[in-house]
Amino acid sequence: MSENKVLTAASSIGDWLESPVGGDLVRGLLAQSGATEETLAPIKGLPLQQLVALSQGQLPQSVIDDLVRAANGGELPEETESSAWAEKVTGGRFAGKTVIVTGAASGIGRATASRVAREGGRVVAVDVSAEKLAELQASLPDADVVTVAGDITKQESIDEIVAAAGERIDALANVAGINDDFSPLAETSDATWDRVIAVNLTGAFKLSRAVLPVMVEAGKGAIVNVASEAGLRGNASGNAYTVSKHGVVGLTKSAAFMYGPAGIRVNAVAPGGVATGIPFPPHVSEAGQARLQPFQSQIPSVATAEQLAASITFLLSDDGVNINGAILASDGGWSVQ
Repeated sequence: MSENKVLTAASSIGDWLESPVGGDLVRGLLAQSGATEETLAPIKGLPLQQLVALSQGQLPQSVIDDLVRAANGGELPEETESSAWAEKVTGGRFAGKTVIVTGAASGIGRATASRVAREGGRVVAVDVSAEKLAELQASLPDADVVTVAGDITKQESIDEIVAAAGERIDALANVAGINDDFSPLAETSDATWDRVIAVNLTGAFKLSRAVLPVMVEAGKGAIVNVASEAGLRGNASGNAYTVSKHGVVGLTKSAAFMYGPAGIRVNAVAPGGVATGIPFPPHVSEAGQARLQPFQSQIPSVATAEQLAASITFLLSDDGVNINGAILASDGGWSVQ
């Protein structure tokens, strides 16, 4: 890149590294944490700002601001056009539609709910955290967002979600999910298995089952399930998570086959590495992590939650017409390796 190009928090990490000034600053930051430039290879296309989310609280916003100031003579410049991907909202794409989004309080779910709302849809935002749902609602003061704090593994919460949606349910995004502890089958505890399967698979099953009669009566509808790279291969996560996401793929294909003739499209998005991914338990399997690490290190790129929301909302919207039963690998090409 040109030495004169202004570096901001929105500039890609790759642009920073290619800059004589920015490159030295970023490498200096990495050195302080004992990391190397190779660590950033999968995320070079992301904005520098994304490092705050990726650090999960370890890197404060002030550090990014200081880097930007250091690269610009002590000033914080206005944001300029960047080589990093930027979300482009399509006004009115969900106008008049009611869309249920689970896991809506954070990460991919929040990005999906926000985009649907900003594109004119009525969103029923579902999550276990009432506080974070309130934050989402407050961030979209001009949008139609209904919040439901509940547990999708419980039938009473399923009933509450459907009641909140009302007579019309145009689309459902089953995004809510949790990680496992990377344990291989022989180490997987009943507690890990039961909880991961319940949230990742059974919750999607229960809510899909509840909304399908409404969609069948209307003669149309769209469901998008969030699977995972772990739903396409065996070396992306632990036993319970991998099984749950393979189950999501099966759930998707069966429903697409059964309800396609009724005008309902059921598809899945399979993310790879995501910058604001769901957290891992505090204690992970040493054996599982050691076995998985060489394969996880081959992730070609890491996406933002907004990039995944772009894939999900495409399939939820009428733009996904004629797509049914697809498992869209939104993984930067990881699945073709």
